[in-house]
Amino acid sequence: MRTQRQVVDYSLRKRAVLRELLAGRVGTYDVCDASPYLKNAARFHGEPTDERCPICRSENLTHVHYIYGDELRQSAGQARTLAELPVLAMTVREFQVFVVEVCLGCDWNHLVEQYLLGRDGLAGSPEGGPDQGVMGGTSAPGSGANGRRRREAQR
Repeated sequence: MRTQRQVVDYSLRKRAVLRELLAGRVGTYDVCDASPYLKNAARFHGEPTDERCPICRSENLTHVHYIYGDELRQSAGQARTLAELPVLAMTVREFQVFVVEVCLGCDWNHLVEQYLLGRDGLAGSPEGGPDQGVMGGTSAPGSGANGRRRREAQR
């Protein structure tokens, strides 16, 4: 996606958890603990992957995308399909996306990545950001609605 920024990849943390499991310092029940809500979100909103589960190796993993942000209001914390994210990114200034991988067979789940989406990431965006033409709290001359009115008055 064009506006994706500030990406945090949790693959090193996943490898550390799997290493702890193989060493016997962590039990299978400690890492295979997906809640019923997460499993339902994976069934109805998840994106299937070609990657096998690292625990049971019998099921493919499913990615669930959770969204959070101040502008989302009641939608914050909901799972969304991957196809809905670009549309939402063009309507909201900024929101956070958390991608969780889930195995529906053994209940393995792990945070895969996190990133920001939204209009603020577009170069030269008309709303918000440094391109707005604001200097010291007042509008710069000739910019915005005040500048338009001045030009119309001069004609």
